[in-house]
Amino acid sequence: MPIKIPSDLPAAAKLADEGVRVIGEEEALRQDIRPMEIALLNLMPEKPRTEVQLARLLGATPLQVELTLLTTSTYQPRTVPLSHLQRFYRTWEDVRHRKFDGLIVTGAPVELLPFEEVKYWKELCAILDWSRTHVHSSFFICWGAQAALYHFHGVPKHTLPCKRFGIYTHYVVEREDARRNPLVRGFDDYFLVPVSRHTETRIEDLPQDAGLEVLAVSNAAGLCLLYEPKYRAVYMFNHLEYDTDTLHNEYMRDRAKRPDVFMPINYYPDDDPSKPPRNCWRAYAHLLFANWINEMYQTTPYAIERIGEDRVEARTTAAA
Repeated sequence: MPIKIPSDLPAAAKLADEGVRVIGEEEALRQDIRPMEIALLNLMPEKPRTEVQLARLLGATPLQVELTLLTTSTYQPRTVPLSHLQRFYRTWEDVRHRKFDGLIVTGAPVELLPFEEVKYWKELCAILDWSRTHVHSSFFICWGAQAALYHFHGVPKHTLPCKRFGIYTHYVVEREDARRNPLVRGFDDYFLVPVSRHTETRIEDLPQDAGLEVLAVSNAAGLCLLYEPKYRAVYMFNHLEYDTDTLHNEYMRDRAKRPDVFMPINYYPDDDPSKPPRNCWRAYAHLLFANWINEMYQTTPYAIERIGEDRVEARTTAAA
């Protein structure tokens, strides 16, 4: 089933070239189904590239997905033309009255800052609070996962001695409820994931009574995938959505600034940057997002306005 995005969004042509089916408003209306409404809060600097990466995964699922692109109103990024933001993006204030089946919050190049010093932190906190009652299931990526975990549960991030950078082996934890979790259905016992972080979230900092379920970790890279069933929240601390050349582009960018930058590990054949890297994580990216959307589809109300009603009732009962 296709993904519905504006036909003139630059990502549309790229996705069409890859064989991802993209449809417009008229064709979508002819399909007698309710599309899955997913909002993407894109905090990454290269927004068009991130649009392609995530729309590619959402568009490969067997359901019609309508994607709403969101940006912050309290901070205007300088790395993307204003015309692109004005044409394709909406602010949270524009959509806060709506309900969504899913919300994706990306990473951001601010991980070395204390959370409270991020220019749009207060707005992000408001969006996160809103997601508890207006979004059926959320998917937080990298810094977005750290920010959500800190906001909701006070879990800190820790600065690493050097950038954790490369392709790391991860595994589904040896716990029965983890292996049965729909998010990792079909995963091999061990799988490869791109990692690109200056900070980390540690398992020992997770509150024991918060209902957080660790699903996947790495002996070398630490925590990878976490799930909060009460709110159907997914915390992914790494980057399965990355293109084959994303780590290469980051490496070249960083080397241009500092010659002593470490090469991404397990990435280039024979550790030779002149040799094109091979993609060994693409299938797991598609599998994780397909599992997320399938579980969301199985549990979300058909009447989208009913999303969050159970959580509002639970809060009201608890307050009484």
